[in-house]
Amino acid sequence: MSSYSIGQAARVLGVSPETVRRWADGGHIRMDRHGPGNRVIDGVSLAAFAKERAAGVPTGPDAVATSLRNAFSGIVTGVTLDDVAAQVEMQAGPHRIVSVVTREAVEELGLAVGVTVTARVKSTDVHIDKP
Repeated sequence: MSSYSIGQAARVLGVSPETVRRWADGGHIRMDRHGPGNRVIDGVSLAAFAKERAAGVPTGPDAVATSLRNAFSGIVTGVTLDDVAAQVEMQAGPHRIVSVVTREAVEELGLAVGVTVTARVKSTDVHIDKP
């Protein structure tokens, strides 16, 4: 069974180690002691917490109904415009996402550095690597 340090769990969840400590102290994540004082989270518990947290993403009147399940909210960090196409770069937590779209789409959506966006991904190929 895999176990994670507070720092590793924070990277997985895209939050600070202090946030993970607060969640653990508040009883939201189960933490155990490994050795003399080292706090660890088992992988199964971390996966369950991540899934619960993702399911709890707030939906409101501005929520979009979609069949796409892979949505990443973030901020635009770069826009490169060409005559017809554009490259939009965004940061969603620890994830850098780059998309090539039309220049017209960038202009219609008002995409610029600093704008909050959601990337929705649908793909027939997904590769998963294990470090």
